[in-house]
Amino acid sequence: MKLTNEQDAIINSTGDIKINAVAGSGKTSTIIEYASSRPKNSKILYIAFNKSVKLDAVNKFTSKKLYNVKVETAHSLSYRHIVSNSNYRITPHGYSTADVVGLLKIRSTGDSQTEFVFANHIKKFVSYFCNSDKGKVQELNYLDIISDDSAKLFVNKHYTQIEYQTRAFLNMMHRGEIDITHDFYLKKFQLSNPNLDYDYILFDEGQDASAAMLDVFLKQKATKVIVGDTHQQIYSWRFAVNSLAKVDFSSFLLSSSFRFSQEIADIAVEFLKYKKRFDNYQDVAVHGMGSNEEGKMKAVLARSNLGLLKEAIDYVTEKKNVNSIYFEGNINSYTYADEGASLYDVLNLYNKRRKVIKDKIIRSMKDIDELESYSRKTEDMQLGMMIDIVKKYKNEIPVILKTIKEKHIKDDKKEKAEIIFSTVHRCKGMEYDEVFLVNDFITEGRLEKLTNGKNKDEMSLIRLNEEINLLYVAVTRTKNILHIPESLLPKNFKPTPKIDVIFKTDEDSKKSNSQISQNEYSTANNKERKYSFEKSRIQNSRAYEPWTETLDRELLILFADGKEVHGLAHHFGRTGTAIIRRLKKLGMYVD
Repeated sequence: MKLTNEQDAIINSTGDIKINAVAGSGKTSTIIEYASSRPKNSKILYIAFNKSVKLDAVNKFTSKKLYNVKVETAHSLSYRHIVSNSNYRITPHGYSTADVVGLLKIRSTGDSQTEFVFANHIKKFVSYFCNSDKGKVQELNYLDIISDDSAKLFVNKHYTQIEYQTRAFLNMMHRGEIDITHDFYLKKFQLSNPNLDYDYILFDEGQDASAAMLDVFLKQKATKVIVGDTHQQIYSWRFAVNSLAKVDFSSFLLSSSFRFSQEIADIAVEFLKYKKRFDNYQDVAVHGMGSNEEGKMKAVLARSNLGLLKEAIDYVTEKKNVNSIYFEGNINSYTYADEGASLYDVLNLYNKRRKVIKDKIIRSMKDIDELESYSRKTEDMQLGMMIDIVKKYKNEIPVILKTIKEKHIKDDKKEKAEIIFSTVHRCKGMEYDEVFLVNDFITEGRLEKLTNGKNKDEMSLIRLNEEINLLYVAVTRTKNILHIPESLLPKNFKPTPKIDVIFKTDEDSKKSNSQISQNEYSTANNKERKYSFEKSRIQNSRAYEPWTETLDRELLILFADGKEVHGLAHHFGRTGTAIIRRLKKLGMYVD
């Protein structure tokens, strides 16, 4: 491997260092060469960002016969020290807001849904503390991470009770009365002041480290190396901190990207310059050294689940000849919130079909407006996104999602997908031959309005910084071509052969506002069509015939539109039991 001068400088360095590495700059290869150049009898710990990165790193270090390198994630390291020889049990999926209500026996104060709002803030406060470097809950001000005005008002009014219940919940886990979370045992690991017996500790993705793990890292006697990219920090909403900015180590750069050309590097830098509006931004040099030829792997990248799902809906309804698509991560995760509430639950609330709603919180809401109010009070962005989708697509959702899932291919066939869909968070570390950006990222015009406003508190500036980072990460996923909406293009930036600008015409605008209602599955503006299916089915002529794709679509449309089971049974010439069984199979009915 031929090393650059920057890589040589890192490998020949001594003492504690930090490495700011631009996207695609070969930081893992550099770290491997750094480890390889250390004495063979030295003990080295490499802390990876997540399990998939860990497995990849194990293979790479092993292939180089670096058997003296131990690879861990922050959580696997913490687990070994805290959980392995204890009686603690771990909850695999954490606790939902409804779980917290039940465990702490929170009662409503009289106002609608206050017990759930309380529990949601307690949950967030627990996570905030577990990821912090503080020793006590009282050392944190939970209001520091709240930005929505209605949420601030609620927290201010009930702060003492929220803090008390947060401590009570942590104590229940500490005493083993309830199962512990993954964040909790990492926090206990930090508070135990562990001594890690290594000569070198290499900490990857330092821009998205938790303050708790950074505290553990900094207290070790080993020679410390922290590597990451300041401008790829996109997890502050999970209470991650930019460790590269917090450590006073000798600083090194990896500024040459082997992934993409200079044309992509130039537009990436232009986006980073947006930070000059609110930050002490220092110009960044990104050298595009990639010379990739056009390939087959194409990806649509969005800032949010909502933006991605809308794009996927447009794609499969307009391009009916596309047969294979792939979503990074579990495809079902795009229709479920972290706490388990599904898009179908929100749709059923919208249609006032409360008896088939699975999620306790959503089932307790009187209507969609109350759910929307709850999402604002708790700053639940995922729930807010699902509400937006339901309000836009309404009862077309079941059929459209069924179509998307039918076209989705398995993980081991990903490279054969005609198009890949992903949010930026899910594609971190990935690369594609061509990238199509969805028009849901922050624009230069929007940024100007926000930074010219009066309310520029620390939280809002952190979020603006991260919005720009999301755009930077998305752009730098491409190895070859970037397709970018005209509205996202920086002012005075001229397109190049590698940067294809997607211009939106007046006709496109009209189409985008009505395309779903005009497609073959549309039901919103054509009531007559919904119920004009073949009359012959009403009599029992097809009662024992197998369900077909056409029948399934018809069933989903009619059920989502409010037709009761007995009416569906009459319509399809089948028994009520057969209808319920089919709806369950399609994921639309619960007892």
